[in-house]
Amino acid sequence: MGGLIMRNYNNYALVIRNDKKEILVEHHSWYSLSRHSLLQKTFVRGFPILLETLINGIQALNRSAELVDSKAQKNSLLQTILSLAVALFLAIFLFVVLPHLFALSMEYFGFGGTIENLSFHVWDGLFKIFLFLGYIYAISLIPAIKEVLEYHGAEHKVISCYENEMLVSAQNAKHCSRLHPRCGTSFILFVLFLAIIIHSIFIPLILFFPLLENNAIMHCVVILFKIVLIIPISACAYELIRASAKGTTNRFLKICLKLLSFPGLVLQILTTKEPSIEQLEVAVIALKEVAHDYSQLFETVPYKTLDDMNKG
Repeated sequence: MGGLIMRNYNNYALVIRNDKKEILVEHHSWYSLSRHSLLQKTFVRGFPILLETLINGIQALNRSAELVDSKAQKNSLLQTILSLAVALFLAIFLFVVLPHLFALSMEYFGFGGTIENLSFHVWDGLFKIFLFLGYIYAISLIPAIKEVLEYHGAEHKVISCYENEMLVSAQNAKHCSRLHPRCGTSFILFVLFLAIIIHSIFIPLILFFPLLENNAIMHCVVILFKIVLIIPISACAYELIRASAKGTTNRFLKICLKLLSFPGLVLQILTTKEPSIEQLEVAVIALKEVAHDYSQLFETVPYKTLDDMNKG
């Protein structure tokens, strides 16, 4: 709220503009679930990284709310856990249970096949995609969320400015693109598309168990299985987004990688908005606070580092 976080390996900078128009900076350690060598393996690391990003994001969101509004009450650990539990429940209901029921209704009305058929999982996947797009569009109309999307755009512009080896300033970043191939938006899109493929391959394999002859039990088990499949789906999606963001001199691979990243770039038209100069100023400071390349030049407005103030 009122700013953004910028991460570099094991640390991140939380930078916000408070209700007094001051820019405040705090440094935090990144809580990691993937430090064990086994959890850093390709096609394993995706799900732990997804979980740790969720945990760090909620912590940063709560802390930013406290810094933006000096009168805001600090959330307790119980409140944070409850909000996370409610969010996970709603996510599972909206993006697992509801799409399954929609695909079931398409089968009932004769527009799709049974659960063994590809068409069932295509309806399931299409419902998720349109639900996600509708959700993003709807919340973008809320002023507070619109500001978040503007800061998202500011983050991308400043990183583009940095990667193009320009003087990193709000004015220079203003002319950079707000669309970036490594954005988490692409990750979500990969998850939605991969779910169609993985569900259509693996779900028919569990339908041979005798217990699943009962129709109601079968669909309950399939829904639970879909929740479990989130782990391999997110792992594969993570590797895809890393691959799509890599550079290569091979012309064929370059075309393939561009095709992979294109849907995510298009979706960023919804998930990012054009930021103001003030928001770009915050993003420049956030990047400066985590950048280790001291040869890169930054031009920032005045700001306060709360770490130094707390030590004093």
